Amino acid sequence: MKITPHRFSAVKAAPFAFVVFVSACAMTDDEQPTTTMTDDEIRVSANARVCDSPADEVQCHARVLVDAFGNLRPNATPAGLSPATLRSFYGITSTGSTSTTVAIVDSNGYPNALKDLQTYRSTFGLPAIVNCTTGGAHPCLAVVNQTGGTSLPAFNLGWAQETALDLDMVSAMCPNCNILLVEGSTPSFSNLATAANTGASSTATGSRAVAVSNSYGGGESGTTSFSASYTHPGITVTASSGDSGFAGGPQFPATSPGVLAVGGTSAHPGSTPRETVWSGAGSGCSTVYAKPSWQPNIGCTKRMEADVSAVADPNTGVAVLAPTSSTASSFQVFGGTSVAAPLIAGIVGSTGSGIDPQTVYSRVAGNSGLVFDVTSGSNGSCSTAAFCHGEAGFDGPTGLGSPVGPGAF
Repeated sequence: MKITPHRFSAVKAAPFAFVVFVSACAMTDDEQPTTTMTDDEIRVSANARVCDSPADEVQCHARVLVDAFGNLRPNATPAGLSPATLRSFYGITSTGSTSTTVAIVDSNGYPNALKDLQTYRSTFGLPAIVNCTTGGAHPCLAVVNQTGGTSLPAFNLGWAQETALDLDMVSAMCPNCNILLVEGSTPSFSNLATAANTGASSTATGSRAVAVSNSYGGGESGTTSFSASYTHPGITVTASSGDSGFAGGPQFPATSPGVLAVGGTSAHPGSTPRETVWSGAGSGCSTVYAKPSWQPNIGCTKRMEADVSAVADPNTGVAVLAPTSSTASSFQVFGGTSVAAPLIAGIVGSTGSGIDPQTVYSRVAGNSGLVFDVTSGSNGSCSTAAFCHGEAGFDGPTGLGSPVGPGAF
């Protein structure tokens, strides 16, 4: 269960978390977790990136709670925000349709994807999901490679954990939707762009996707040839804004003009304010992509991320059934803007049709009550306050705000 140091750098959330870590990670002799983290433990736990290979051109934007030694925190029962809590918090009542598909793009293979997703869904009382077959039952999961074939890439623990997070968040927000999982051969912009095109065109579930979620990113330099892969008429393409705060700089594909860039919040169910800026949420002013005519100008003359936002703080994180190795899985608590991007894609799925970013801005301009305006919190230091602080109206870390029902999407 130990996380290798070269892949993870843990971020400690509170100085007194050590005692909690030791007690909450109890295991039996057969390596099965015997305890479950409390909400108080979640709020103070350290977290680590799940994709952190220096050799990779693209990194996924998921983080998982770990102990003081960098070990995963498997739970005997689910801990973190459940599908019911997420749906209630964001005002989503529709369960979607079995004729609707949401696509997820990730890198590398995850052989236990269907098995783990079935466990997640049955645990939380969501509709059963099966493997997609011609004329078969729905909702279903189809898994294809980056060109739509069935020869799948090799397993990678970090990317499999990312994929589990994505599958669970789409399921939480659109339980009846079919899911198309497209696995890129490697975490490169070229392979993932190919996978994104497949996500928008494949009918392996029986229908084309209305939304395509991309929970990964990297620096913008040299990405212009891939931008078109993230713009598809009639399909909402979401991308996470990053997990390194304002200092991480703008991330592609989130800055691609056709993408709905999704930033991150800390969620406070039952409290005021209900959401604040998550300190790790990515934001930034593009150095490559022109500002779309529909995006407000807050001092950035080019494309600004993010457009909208949702929960991403690992210390207000979500319950996920994810692998701990190539053969074993357990419930863990995840965060990162990799939570937010598939969550928004799932909300789009629940509406049954995709829209472009401009339509989201237009709808919110006509009815500001469609989003919660996140006006407090920060993701770093910047010379223009709205680039890194929650502000009234549009700002970098949270964009227009977070969903209040599905109306903006």
